[in-house]
Amino acid sequence: MATLLHIDSSPMGASSVSRHLSQTYVENWKKSHPGGRVITRDLTRSGLTAITAEWVAAAYTPEETRTQEQKALLAKSDELLAEVAAADELAIGVSMHNFNIPSVLKLWIDQVVRVGKTFAYVDGSPKGLLEGKKATLLVATGGKYGPGSGLEFLNFIEPYLKTLFGFIGITDVAFHTAGGASALNYGADRTEFLLPHEKAVAALAEARA
Repeated sequence: MATLLHIDSSPMGASSVSRHLSQTYVENWKKSHPGGRVITRDLTRSGLTAITAEWVAAAYTPEETRTQEQKALLAKSDELLAEVAAADELAIGVSMHNFNIPSVLKLWIDQVVRVGKTFAYVDGSPKGLLEGKKATLLVATGGKYGPGSGLEFLNFIEPYLKTLFGFIGITDVAFHTAGGASALNYGADRTEFLLPHEKAVAALAEARA
């Protein structure tokens, strides 16, 4: 049974464009995977906190010698890692915040990029352990930062996330970006704005099935 991990990171709730795109992807993924399982994770409701020196020490302590306190520190990380391990594909809604990803998504990344779990050192070099999985990023940006826009150099989302997922072994990474979403704040018709992106996301889900 195919399993999709659906993650959202925008704080904007029902008005979020990235959440709309990720939900569109999920709906079309289900059409291509009848009987498939979807795990849903809303990062804005997950109570994630920044890692600490104690967390890092716990992560690098061999499992068999961890104290109860160290195990407790890693409990949320273990929960998130179990979701990633169960998934064949990740579909992540990402809104651009100050030219990069939302802070809650970075908190999630810090919990799941973990030695011995998603990467390991082999002959002194890091090796990703999540080979064979896919990641699909559904992005919304207020401005237009796509190729040829003149502002492409300000978009750090795609290079960062490609690097990040590649580091943990996920090299099959696809993006769809809805640029110019800030127009919705100035009277642009939401249905008209979303329609071409809904079609593109549906096609992307079908292509990646």
